[in-house]
Amino acid sequence: MWQSARVSVVFPTYNERDSLYEAIQEFQASGYVDEIVVVNNNAAPGTDEEVQRTTARLVHEARQGYGWAIRRGFKEATGDLIIVAEPDGTFRGHDVVKLLAFSDDFEVVYGSRTYRQFIWTGANMGLFLRWGNWAVAKLMELLFNGTNLTDVGCTMRLIKRDALEQLETHFRVGGSFFGPEMMLLSLMSGQAMVQIPVNYTKRVGTSSVTGNPIKAVRLGLRMIALILEYRLRAWLTPGYFRRLPKHRSPFGARLFGQRTP
Repeated sequence: MWQSARVSVVFPTYNERDSLYEAIQEFQASGYVDEIVVVNNNAAPGTDEEVQRTTARLVHEARQGYGWAIRRGFKEATGDLIIVAEPDGTFRGHDVVKLLAFSDDFEVVYGSRTYRQFIWTGANMGLFLRWGNWAVAKLMELLFNGTNLTDVGCTMRLIKRDALEQLETHFRVGGSFFGPEMMLLSLMSGQAMVQIPVNYTKRVGTSSVTGNPIKAVRLGLRMIALILEYRLRAWLTPGYFRRLPKHRSPFGARLFGQRTP
């Protein structure tokens, strides 16, 4: 619970059996999490048994892909504040309070793994991944006149229930590049959003995406294509942005000196 708001955590899992139990325990130990929803996305054998050792709630999503898993988790979560993270050991449970603190003033809080001081020894954030994520984030920031963005691929984030309801019907990505789509929709709808540094540590096991350099490059190119696609649609289709209702947030108004009706 955070200031009378229920807090949910969504953990998608595919190849995180060996780290899942510890991740659940660590996030619960933060003292603020009311529920953890684990989405089994055709995960490794034994994953369900690891969840059943805890108080987390287990659901299954048969459609393969990170985006499908997160979208299922969003539908299952009951909290007013919903945190997404990966239970692979790379994100720390004590960063929950950091996201929650910023949620007092923002509707969406995105994490960033590119600040050097927050990258732990052994973390899979070498020169190519670090600067690649930064560069693509800056492309998004430039093309959409957004807030200061420094990481397009960080999967740790928080969104408020009403902000999620505004975006949910516009999600269409089911794969690994769902995260950038969510950021784009936040920008397009005018949500009060911020990106903050989070700790990034060594992963338990090997990632099915960033653990393979070729797959990582392909994912980066797909993210760039998605950003350009959304920008071109806005340029070529008059009124495209109006398909997303603008969110008149009292948080944004307070921060930027705007008047709310």
